[in-house]
Amino acid sequence: MLIGFVVLNGEAILAYKTVSGTKKLKKLVHLSLQFIAMILSIVGLWAVWKFHNEKAIDHLYTLHSWLGLSCIILFSIQWAAGFWTFWYPGGSRSGRASLLPWHVFFGVFLHVLAIATSVSGLLEKSIFMQSAKMIGRFSMEAMLMNLLGMLLVLLGALVILAAISPGAGKIDTYRGSSE
Repeated sequence: MLIGFVVLNGEAILAYKTVSGTKKLKKLVHLSLQFIAMILSIVGLWAVWKFHNEKAIDHLYTLHSWLGLSCIILFSIQWAAGFWTFWYPGGSRSGRASLLPWHVFFGVFLHVLAIATSVSGLLEKSIFMQSAKMIGRFSMEAMLMNLLGMLLVLLGALVILAAISPGAGKIDTYRGSSE
């Protein structure tokens, strides 16, 4: 799930800025990476559900599970809406233009939600392990989980910064318009 929703989703968000080639190629890379992220997340959900069933653990009782399920459902809706509007069969030019800002907003929102879900999962695991006396509060494992959580937040911030920053050549346009 982490690889899908955080890494691949982040790469897909940046595909329009990092992939060279035609707009159609960039759109295909974006769509494909998002699809792979969605599939990996669904497989991850299945694995968690199976593990909980085998260990007789209740489902959906933590904030992490609620955030995660919300993330998967909203991500799937976002992907389907994007597919039908921007890829096949494709909406009208005005329909695509009016939906694009919302598509971008919800894409960034879902990336933030995925980061929050990942960090809450790390916190949940750390609390469970500390409660079971498997690790200490200041053990290397606990510090590693905290560090990973901080790195995830930093990665999310950098992806968003890169996504909202103007592309090459657009800075002069902005400077010229303010003078």
